[in-house]
Amino acid sequence: MKMENNRVTDVQSLKMLVRSIVKQAAALKDKYIAVKNIKDAPVNYACIFAHSIEEYKTLLRVTFKLGKVIKETPTGLIFRIPPLPTVAGSLKLLKIRLPDSSRSEWGYADFTIPRYPEFKKKYLFQKGFGLINRGTYEMIELVDDRFNVRTYFSHPPLDKLLGLT
Repeated sequence: MKMENNRVTDVQSLKMLVRSIVKQAAALKDKYIAVKNIKDAPVNYACIFAHSIEEYKTLLRVTFKLGKVIKETPTGLIFRIPPLPTVAGSLKLLKIRLPDSSRSEWGYADFTIPRYPEFKKKYLFQKGFGLINRGTYEMIELVDDRFNVRTYFSHPPLDKLLGLT
């Protein structure tokens, strides 16, 4: 199920979309990862994929009402938002990503993994998992076409990279 239009028009609809992304990303994570302490890994941040420049501008306009920009990246803006309760814990970081034809999903959630080196060794070469190296950090990506989101596990987590913890 691909979402044609996120239909974010106000802060409430933005929060609903973010909660839905985190919920689906947590379900994706739980489908592939059996270890209890990893299943309970908290969400570190979430990202909404814009599918057009118009949608990107709308998402930014609404997100500016919720939080403030703490980092500009080549792919979009990262906002610090008031704690948003989700099924995977309190979310405080939200990225709005520029349109990218390779990102048809709603977005993704990034989870904090305890004992990341062990996790990487166990899961990296399993179906659906891949490594993205960004120099100062790396991300293990989990993708399944049956889900309308992606799941990531960053090391170190974004909140630590930004000096927020």
